[in-house]
Amino acid sequence: MASADAQPVPVAALARRPGASARLLRRLTRQPAGLAAGIVLVVVFVVGALVPVITPHSSLEIHLADRWRNQAPLTLGGWHFLGTDGIGRDVVVRTLYGLHTSEQSAAYATLLATLIGVAIGGVAGYRGGWPDALLMRLADMLGMFPALLLLLAVYTWFEPVTVFKATVILACYLWIPAARVVRAEISSLKNREFVQTALSLGATDRRIFFRHLLPNASSSIIVAATSLLGQVIMLEATVEFFSLGVPAEVRPTLGNLIGDGQRNEIALGYGWWNWAAPAVLLVVILVCANLVGDGVADALRPTRRR
Repeated sequence: MASADAQPVPVAALARRPGASARLLRRLTRQPAGLAAGIVLVVVFVVGALVPVITPHSSLEIHLADRWRNQAPLTLGGWHFLGTDGIGRDVVVRTLYGLHTSEQSAAYATLLATLIGVAIGGVAGYRGGWPDALLMRLADMLGMFPALLLLLAVYTWFEPVTVFKATVILACYLWIPAARVVRAEISSLKNREFVQTALSLGATDRRIFFRHLLPNASSSIIVAATSLLGQVIMLEATVEFFSLGVPAEVRPTLGNLIGDGQRNEIALGYGWWNWAAPAVLLVVILVCANLVGDGVADALRPTRRR
């Protein structure tokens, strides 16, 4: 029988207890570098998504007058404050359109690779046995080849490469890290007490996977996807740098702008600013993506003190 001195906990006090979302937000705010990098990355991606709306010129617009050709930064007014290339195209506009194309391809490839990795890793981790062995050996076989060399060969085989082809090609290789992370997490979680309890109560495999295992593995999936985003952008830019992806004359990307800018500087005397602007933007994106990945990993990592 409860003691007469025991006081019930007020409902308002229970309502003030921080939930999982509040705890996660509090942990994220304790990662200043990751938080700042996340803000920068969001701003960059929002600007990249809105490029067709906010830019006053097309990326292919040419100014034939001599005074507009190969002008250095800060020598022209208006939108041309980063200069123009050898045929009068605005460097700022072309860099922003390159960001637009690169982030579009990277976002789709990351999403598709994560979905494939979650599906394959989830089946391998939950089923175990021969499905696990078969799927993981497939991942091991693909992982034997260096990513860059494999992508260069595939891009050469599938010429001409479009944005859609680039997205599919990247996703078909880069699902491997996500699959391994999900497989390890699901293999660990499926033996936990809450899963065994759900099984004893007659829960189906589908319900257990989507209702219990996948939400508990979400932190690892988010970390894997965040790390994958930087890897996709870097690989896509590297392949585009070697002129094996989408041509800059068709759709500029950060990679083909850097590559064409350096080649044109050597062959045609274009200014260094043609490749420096997309290169700096690419470095900022990669650094921010890595910092966000580290911050999210620290914030979502469960405490294992017990």
